[in-house]
Amino acid sequence: MVMPYRPLGRTDMQVSALCLGTMTFGEQTDESQAHTQLDLALDHGVNFIDTAEMYAVPVSAQNYGLTETFIGRWLAQRRCRNKVILATKVNGPGERFSYVRDGQPRLDRRNIEAAVEASLRRLQTDVIDLYQLHWPERTTNYFGKLGYEHRDDEDAIPLEETLAVLGDLVQAGKLRAVGVSNETPWGVMRFMHLADTLNLPRMASIQNPYSLINRTFEIGLAEVAIREQCGLLAYGVLASGMLTGKYLDGARPSGARLSLWPNYFPRYLSRGSQAATAQYVQLAREHDLDPAVMALRWAMEQRFMTSVILGATTPQQLHINLQAIETPLADSVRQGIEAIHREQPNAYLIP
Repeated sequence: MVMPYRPLGRTDMQVSALCLGTMTFGEQTDESQAHTQLDLALDHGVNFIDTAEMYAVPVSAQNYGLTETFIGRWLAQRRCRNKVILATKVNGPGERFSYVRDGQPRLDRRNIEAAVEASLRRLQTDVIDLYQLHWPERTTNYFGKLGYEHRDDEDAIPLEETLAVLGDLVQAGKLRAVGVSNETPWGVMRFMHLADTLNLPRMASIQNPYSLINRTFEIGLAEVAIREQCGLLAYGVLASGMLTGKYLDGARPSGARLSLWPNYFPRYLSRGSQAATAQYVQLAREHDLDPAVMALRWAMEQRFMTSVILGATTPQQLHINLQAIETPLADSVRQGIEAIHREQPNAYLIP
C-alpha cells in the first residue's frame, strides 16, 4: 500500500492522509499496546501523530497528560522523532479541569506558555510540529452543540492575544505551525485576518468532527478550508465506532467506548445515528467492503481533507482501519452514500 502525503496548510510539512489519533492511550489502551499501534502506523507510512495535553479520554486528574507521556517514551525508545509530524493541543477553559493550571486553563500567555513547556517535557522533544487550540475560549458552537447563543457579558481572551503568544512560541522555535480545533467559520476567518494584518502565524489546519453521519463541516468550513489552504484534520470519522456497525440492534460489545461510557458521546447513539448507520453498513456489505474502511476512505477522498484521524483501541482495529489506504471507492458506492445522506442528512442530529 502507498500512503498519500498532503501539504499541511501553507507550511513546508507533508503529512500522511491518515493520522494516528491517540486519545485512548492511557485509558483503554495500555502503554505496550500504544507503542505497538505507533509502530504499526509508522510501518504503514503514517507520519502524523495527533494528541493533546488533556488526553487520555475520558479525562481525569489521574490520566491527564498520560497519552503524551506514552508517546514521548516511544519516541525516545525508537529514536524516530525525525520520522513523524507531531501534533498536540492546549486546553480551553472548562469546569471539569480543576486540576489543570490552578483550575483556570485559558488561552492566554501564562497558560499557553506553561502548557507548551509541559507538553515538550512529556513528549521528550524540543519542538512541536503542529500546536492546536483544542476548543475556543469564547462561547460558541462546538462538541455537537446546536444553536448559537451570544453572551454580551463574556470575558474571553481576545483572539489576537492568543495568536500573538503562539507567534512568539513559533519565533522561539518551540512550535513549527499552529492550528485550531472545534472551531467555527467566523473563528477561522478571524484568525486568518489577524495573521494577515498583524504578521502572525496563519492557522494551518482545522481539527473538527466529520463523518458519514455528521457532514456539518461542509456547510461553511469546507469553502474556508479550500480557499484559505487550511485543510480539515477530521476526528470522529467512525463516530466512536458507531459506523463500524458494532453497536447496531442494541449491541454493546464488552470494552468498547460507547459500551463503557454511553453518556460521553450520546449523539452517536441517537435514533438518527443508528438508523443511518444501518444503511451505510448495508451499503458497505453490498459492495464487499468493511464498513469502517468505507467510512474512512470516503472521508479521505474529500477535497478539503488534509488528514483523517484514526482512533483505535487495539492494534487489530488499527490494522483494519489502515486498509483505507488501498481501498478506493467505486462510483456506485459514492452514489449510494449520497443517496443515504439526502434521505438522512447529518443523522446524528436526530435525537
